[in-house]
Amino acid sequence: MTARAISTETARRLAITRQRLSQNGKSAAKPGAESLFGIVRDLGCLQLDPISAVARSHLLVLWSRAGVYNPKLVDDLLFKERRLFEYWAHEASIVLTEDYPLHHHHMRHYAQDDDGWSQRVRAWAAENQPLYDHILRHLREHGAALSRQLQADGLDPEGWVSSGWTSGRNVSRMLDFMWLGGEIMVSGRVGGQKQWDLAERVLPHWTPREAIDARETTRRAAQVAIRALGAARDAHITRHFIRRRYPHLAEVLKALHAEGQIVPVQVEGQAGTWYIHADDLPLLEQIERGEWAGRTVLLSPFDNLICDRARTKALFNFDYTMEIYVPPAKRKYGYYVLPILHHDRLIGRADLQTDRKAGTLKVNTLYAEPDAPKSAVKPLRAALESLASFVGAERLDFDSPRPAVWKSIG
Repeated sequence: MTARAISTETARRLAITRQRLSQNGKSAAKPGAESLFGIVRDLGCLQLDPISAVARSHLLVLWSRAGVYNPKLVDDLLFKERRLFEYWAHEASIVLTEDYPLHHHHMRHYAQDDDGWSQRVRAWAAENQPLYDHILRHLREHGAALSRQLQADGLDPEGWVSSGWTSGRNVSRMLDFMWLGGEIMVSGRVGGQKQWDLAERVLPHWTPREAIDARETTRRAAQVAIRALGAARDAHITRHFIRRRYPHLAEVLKALHAEGQIVPVQVEGQAGTWYIHADDLPLLEQIERGEWAGRTVLLSPFDNLICDRARTKALFNFDYTMEIYVPPAKRKYGYYVLPILHHDRLIGRADLQTDRKAGTLKVNTLYAEPDAPKSAVKPLRAALESLASFVGAERLDFDSPRPAVWKSIG
């Protein structure tokens, strides 16, 4: 297999562009639902996370690419137009309804293997069959419900007794079991809480429903991952999108290459064969001609560009570890730290917090990498101001000394 040679810089720029984080990928000045949907389509998924120290992660990921927008548009795409839905990708995520066959394959095979974990899940579900029956009956008869509404009724008057490893949270665990198995879906949110309903009532009539096997699932998912990553090794693909669920990947990559769907490349200084999608060859050549312009943006800790920490280190020489669950005294950078992307480099980090009562975006700490350029100070200030506007803050509050290179930032 002859691989085309490209530089690490080119691989970075291709990744950034396919992630909609370059000037080429910037959305309209006033992004609407179509712009946001286009971003999700290019990324393949948006990871969900309940922490909102600044804003919910999936909203931050879209802000980094679209700028200030109305978050209600995301809810509309999810719960009115139903072009998106919540399911498990590389973590709990927002995914595309047009990709339903791919995700439905995993729904049909959830906990169906012969490994010990699958056997324990099936045994637990069998022991808690009365709760399963109750939830289905409640949703069929009463429609969409919050978990607490199911919990209130879920203590079976006929004598059902909670069992299994989930102790006092069996309703929550059963909902997850039924969600991962594709029987129920999130139909809305009330005050941030999930509203559940039968999948048949949530999915729109136009949902593609063809059944595909494991190899075809990997074939489709691998192309989603390669497009989103720009350039990727097999290990990067495995850790992206439908993380660790790529059976037959080696054979699929070989077939995609033979068909001309993907192109092998050798990235300077990097081990192994990387792949780019054939559709991205014109973009690759454009980047190699020097026709590329970057931006300065802040990234969610769960951003698709950096969620694979090993790949981030390889491409950007940037070590990033979340410290949310690290005791405060042992944190190096802070609680909710957003990496700073400047053109094609990660040049620093910002520990941020939205103080909703005070109406401020607090810059608890700002860190610059050793080679961070002084010229980044103005676009970084603009990015912080844009984020403040997005989260509804009236001003920035710098709560600690600034790095010397960015002393003039505020």
